[in-house]
Amino acid sequence: MKKLTVVICLIFTIHAFSQNDKETLKTIYSQSLTNGKAYNWLDHLSNKIGGRLSGSISAEKAVQYTKSELEKLGLDKVWLQDVMVPKWERGEKEIGYFESSGEKMNVNICALGGSVATPTSGLKAKVIEVKSFEELAALGTKVKGKIVFFNGALNPELIHTFEAYGGCSKQRYAGAYEAGKLGAVGVIVRSLNLRQDDLPHTGSMGYLDLPNNQRVPSAAISTNDSNKLSDALKKDADLEFYFKQSCEQFEDVLSYNVIGEITGSAFPNEYMVVGGHLDSWDLGDGSHDDGAGVVQSMDVIRLLKESGIKPKRTIRVVLFMNEENGLRGGRKYAEEAKRKNENHVFALESDSGGFTPRGFSFDCSDANLDKVLGWEPLFKPYLIHYFEKGYSGADIGPLKNENIVLAGLRPDSQRYFDHHHAANDTFDAVNKRELELGAATMTSLIYLFDKYGTTTINKVKEIKD
Repeated sequence: MKKLTVVICLIFTIHAFSQNDKETLKTIYSQSLTNGKAYNWLDHLSNKIGGRLSGSISAEKAVQYTKSELEKLGLDKVWLQDVMVPKWERGEKEIGYFESSGEKMNVNICALGGSVATPTSGLKAKVIEVKSFEELAALGTKVKGKIVFFNGALNPELIHTFEAYGGCSKQRYAGAYEAGKLGAVGVIVRSLNLRQDDLPHTGSMGYLDLPNNQRVPSAAISTNDSNKLSDALKKDADLEFYFKQSCEQFEDVLSYNVIGEITGSAFPNEYMVVGGHLDSWDLGDGSHDDGAGVVQSMDVIRLLKESGIKPKRTIRVVLFMNEENGLRGGRKYAEEAKRKNENHVFALESDSGGFTPRGFSFDCSDANLDKVLGWEPLFKPYLIHYFEKGYSGADIGPLKNENIVLAGLRPDSQRYFDHHHAANDTFDAVNKRELELGAATMTSLIYLFDKYGTTTINKVKEIKD
């Protein structure tokens, strides 16, 4: 009987909350859509600074710019957190072509982040095509002396495009590792993109524990050129592929996470984080990945102030450095939080592009998900309907424990991988209104969790008892 009474009270309270908070959410959305700052911030970040690869001068400029803009918001505290990050440079524009039946076919390629260079004169060898690590393993030493062509395509049948991406991303990250162990001399990887185009998509790769003498150059090839190469191989299995890249890995350098804070009025030692990653790849200007998440997170903390909301808990905006090729920023933030014994109760990340928001995925207890589901009526007027358990984000992941609620903003993802890690990830691809809707949606979730708190495992046990 006691359990039933508690459940009924909780249900009644949740619906009461929904009615009382409609006006606050209306104010948040109105402020974002009529007085938003995210788009202007993104304009500067993308067009005045550009691609922000970890360890680069542009990344340092982005640190200083965002710190300065947060200071203008009148927060209680703004500071930089030291992070040692990898420094990798692409070098000259890559060259690639294949020869078949006496004909030379130029292709669009780009070095994968972290790859070694080819010899200065380039690399030329016969090609062997595979679509999985299982196919590669079955070939064994037959790949020795050859360039391995990983041609596993994203599954177009999957509506959640991040699932399609996850099904192929291993070939990009570990392709050179697996092929190098078998004696291959190079690797080219089909771009992780659902669209057929001429743009190669870069991204992180790793050699893991592979000895230096087995580390082979690795490059991405566009989807159109992947199809052309695959068709050519069917006609001529002995064709040769040439590519040249001059990328270089340097010693780690000092960079920073950028952090701004509003101190909580009632529970200052309970921390809530909202953030995105400040670094990007270098081919475009990183507007969707993850300039959008950076400026949305900055605007969350501004929108709280502009809407007259005084948080009960301490709200931090964290702009993480080095998500793309190391996750050093996310790990450093979590290490420092643990060292200081800070109690983080909630973290929200935006790292899925600046498209129309659909909702959130949550890495949390069932009790906290039930709490969120009770807020659905608040979000439906804004066409936000997706509230599911799932992945939250790479940078907030290291904060995970049994009590924290981790959340990821989920925009419509159908066009995201058209731009992801490619030269067309640029400011003109971001819609102002969609970006602002995302910022308002994030602010609304932060507001609700701050106001009503999270349900800890201990509280759930107490209710059951």
